[in-house]
Amino acid sequence: MARPAGRGRATGFTLIELMIGVVVAAILLAIAVPSFESTINGSRLAAASNELLASLQTARMEAIRYNHRTALCLSRNAQDAAPTCAPANATDATGWITFVDANSDGTFQVASDTLLRQSTVPPKVRVLPSANVPNRVRVTYNADGFARNLAGSAMLSARIDVCLPTNRPLQNVRRIEFGHGSRLEIERANTNGACATPANP
Repeated sequence: MARPAGRGRATGFTLIELMIGVVVAAILLAIAVPSFESTINGSRLAAASNELLASLQTARMEAIRYNHRTALCLSRNAQDAAPTCAPANATDATGWITFVDANSDGTFQVASDTLLRQSTVPPKVRVLPSANVPNRVRVTYNADGFARNLAGSAMLSARIDVCLPTNRPLQNVRRIEFGHGSRLEIERANTNGACATPANP
């Protein structure tokens, strides 16, 4: 007489195996999260600084093309239908606007000025100009394509920091510098996780 088939051995994870799996997953997560955060923050800084650089270059080219003053100013409402420049020494701008300054008053007027570009920055990204930037909120290009100081007596020599208050990545600043002949350069900087007004060159 045939014997009934025996039950197969139960398969699955034991409690110890499951606990080991959880511990390994936690270790891998602890290693991956900082690296992932650094990558995300680095992308935010790169996007904001590249957009600022492109906006400055646009302002310069359009000043020459229109044979008129153009300006880039920091703004708290850059994406509005009628954006405005941030007040002098503002440190809470969330973006900037680029425009042809038809009446040369340094502010954007919907009725008379031509809006060239509207830009915003990712959350927590700060834009901090050095003291030589006129009113610390505005860069103006004359028809010759050169940016000058507030008095208009000398070429602009200044820096604008695009910063995240973090140590991930360690180089938490992208710095745009106005060099000789309004030449623009961009570099990375480590400010130990702090965001502060940069020094003039």
